[in-house]
Amino acid sequence: MALLQDKVVLVNGGSQGVGAGIVQAAVREGATVVLTGRRAEVGEKLAADTGALFVRADLADPARARDSVTRTVQAHGRIDCLVNAAGLTSRGSLLDTTPELFDQHIAINLRAPFFAMQAAVADMKDREAPGTIVNIISNCAHGGPPYLAPYSTAKAGLAGLTVNAAHAHRWDRIRINGLNIGWTDTEGEDATQRAFHGAGDDWREKAAAAQPMGKLGQVDEIADFVVFLLSDRSGVVTGSVIDWDQNVFGGMD
Repeated sequence: MALLQDKVVLVNGGSQGVGAGIVQAAVREGATVVLTGRRAEVGEKLAADTGALFVRADLADPARARDSVTRTVQAHGRIDCLVNAAGLTSRGSLLDTTPELFDQHIAINLRAPFFAMQAAVADMKDREAPGTIVNIISNCAHGGPPYLAPYSTAKAGLAGLTVNAAHAHRWDRIRINGLNIGWTDTEGEDATQRAFHGAGDDWREKAAAAQPMGKLGQVDEIADFVVFLLSDRSGVVTGSVIDWDQNVFGGMD
């Protein structure tokens, strides 16, 4: 049987990048999928290609984060699984980050997952049904580079939220886990490298050559792992924030 057969899955931030890969993997594994994103043309195309339902939403608004769950329940009667994959990676250091940039990171990278989880867990508890949640976090939760200060701050908060919520709802049989993903090859990362770091067309090859495994993180590999965590095959695991990366944090040369 497919890993997510007959499960209703919401992927917030599912229109591109890692989120889109998770949508595709979840559909392949038998799920009924709802995805959100800000870009209608991208989200609607992915929905048409996969049979998923696209809901346009700016998750910086906490009401829209909660509404993503409401729309899922309205469409399919329930929510079994939630993935928080939306992310903002704009640059800022401790010294040059403005309050506005800081608030943007908190809104997308922390507040939106919080209120989506709030709504999803409420539905699961009301139905007295088990469920699973996976938060896409970042290895920057361990500290991150100086130019990702607000991003690292928000992602560290999301890691803490993941563990807190998993502990709070373990007796409800709602499993909540997170992935601290590392440097990943996505279209968004390509745009970021060009906009903020002056990267050329060969940046992927150069970046891959500098990694221990000789490649950047791959979307399909991350998506398969997320599907596993959402599924019953991951057993009882909850409250785990897994470093999905080729760097070993805490190791020293």
